[in-house]
Amino acid sequence: MKIVVVLGLVAIVVTLFTALFFLYRDQGRGTRMWKALALRVALSIGLVALLVISYRLGWIAPTGVR
Repeated sequence: MKIVVVLGLVAIVVTLFTALFFLYRDQGRGTRMWKALALRVALSIGLVALLVISYRLGWIAPTGVR
């Protein structure tokens, strides 16, 4: 499960930098930046949903600070 979460976070960061690249490349005239940001938001919502579902199913458990 840790690998899935880390891969999700990496994908979110990659789409963020992709949007930044498209912002500079298209000079704000294209829609690729907005699509990349929309994908980033969708990935973030999906990752949070996955974490909540995983917690409810017992795949992950809170451990607290030790």
